[in-house]
Amino acid sequence: MSQKPLYHLAHSSVVEPLVNKWAAWPHVLAPVASSLHLQNYQIKLLESFLQDPEMHIEACRSPKLRSGPFVALGRERVDEVSRFLADTRKLMSGNLELAKSLVEFHNYLSRTVGGESLEPFYEKIPEPLRGYVELMYDYYNHPIVRCQESLLYQSPYYQRSLQSLRIFQHKNDHSRPFFQSTPRLPEREQIEWSIPFDSPRVDDFFNLDSSPRPLEEIRELLGLSSADEQLLLSFLTDEPVSPREKWDSDMVRIRMFGHASALIEWNGTSILVDPYVSVTPSEGGIDRFSFDSLPEKIDYVLITHLHQDHFCLETLLRLRRKIGCLVVPRSYGMFYADLSLKLLARKIGFPNVVELDALESIPLPGGGEIIGVPFLGEHADLPHGKSGYVIRAGREQILFGADSDCLDGRMYEHLRRMLGTIQTVFLGMECVGAPLSWSCGPLLPAKPEFSHDQSRRCHGCDSERALSILKAVGARRVYIYAMGLEPWMEHLLGLAYTEDARQIREARRLIEIAPAKSFIDAELLFGRCEIILDGERAPHFTSYSGLAPSLQGVALVEDQFSFD
Repeated sequence: MSQKPLYHLAHSSVVEPLVNKWAAWPHVLAPVASSLHLQNYQIKLLESFLQDPEMHIEACRSPKLRSGPFVALGRERVDEVSRFLADTRKLMSGNLELAKSLVEFHNYLSRTVGGESLEPFYEKIPEPLRGYVELMYDYYNHPIVRCQESLLYQSPYYQRSLQSLRIFQHKNDHSRPFFQSTPRLPEREQIEWSIPFDSPRVDDFFNLDSSPRPLEEIRELLGLSSADEQLLLSFLTDEPVSPREKWDSDMVRIRMFGHASALIEWNGTSILVDPYVSVTPSEGGIDRFSFDSLPEKIDYVLITHLHQDHFCLETLLRLRRKIGCLVVPRSYGMFYADLSLKLLARKIGFPNVVELDALESIPLPGGGEIIGVPFLGEHADLPHGKSGYVIRAGREQILFGADSDCLDGRMYEHLRRMLGTIQTVFLGMECVGAPLSWSCGPLLPAKPEFSHDQSRRCHGCDSERALSILKAVGARRVYIYAMGLEPWMEHLLGLAYTEDARQIREARRLIEIAPAKSFIDAELLFGRCEIILDGERAPHFTSYSGLAPSLQGVALVEDQFSFD
């Protein structure tokens, strides 16, 4: 009797988490942020599309407007969008009331109080906020409405029933619409699985990546009928699963998965930083590491901050079953937009989440350590949880600075005094970034002034500030990463590329002056790359794709994409 074939997810299959049919990211998951984002972004966006679909269709044809508030749907879907908007208002009426009450009450307090006791104002708290907020002042008598996030996750404002997973085939790296501005309405060639993210069945499904199963079992797990088998088969393959190697060497191996995603392996321990792992498009594309390049167990996943390209639920949920510990930055807990990634991650099913503050550390076997370090800049001067990390592996110390900006070089001098020389630095140089209102606008109680909006951009280092960090920590190697150059990052960052961008000019300037500053290596990373560190010797590169010919001298400039 012949044995039934066993299937796992095809290399081109994407499983995208959704919340009420929008791509899932922290601002559509956390109860307060999701309510404000719904009221001030999603609903206004859909209303704009219904009023003038042709304007949205035309705007979506321009790569320069890819990250703008334009819905990438055709005119034939106007009625469907109208029904979806009506359903949203009904399903999330409580969240809309929460958002309205919070902003109105916060503005009321700002107009009314100036230092007197806030006790009488508890009686004036609107009903949707009752029992969920604390009233307080800052040191200048400005009122603050502090939301109790842990209580709100147990309230009707957090609706697990709106969560789902969308399964589809990734044809090419330019085919996905921008994550924030287009709802994922039903398509013929996709499967939408309505299931809360914290369900054990989600891990059971993603376990297919390493343990193939018969088709009938997969179909039953997804709750599909036999009529759906042909569609399901298009997302599966019966090719043998690639063996997962384990790196046991005392040399440090770093695999770059593109953008800010790095896998560090040393002495049998694996650490994954800011994971976004791309699938391989069915139509081909730039060479990359994918899910089959990861070890069977990932001991630690480190998250630097909550931006969608650093805390990517699409990758995190797919890897949850194999992550030993998820490490996130500590939130300040005072402003309602300063989300706790610890609370969020635990709520969506991550069992072991550790919040790491600056200079707190986690020991590694064999004399290693993960150390949280300060992360300045990038967040438009708002108090949001964020952390860089120093990984100590034997004699090697490696800093992952993400989008840090060197606003105070003395801080890095202090780090060197406390931690010693940090030989290797991974640093973002996205020195022209989005204005304050681009991602934070829907969360603010009032629209910022134009001058404030433009001056408070989210950005990392230019060459001068990057060099200040490197000099302060005594670095010998610098790797410029997290630049959004990879084409598979387009749907998350919405970047359009043009010649002679300031970001690339600054990165190349740093590389050009590196030899004179006694660096043994300086690279602008792109795509798939493997680096092996061996003490003071120059690092050994394998599988390095470098910059593709189409990207030589090309990158984002600030006026070539829409934030507004």
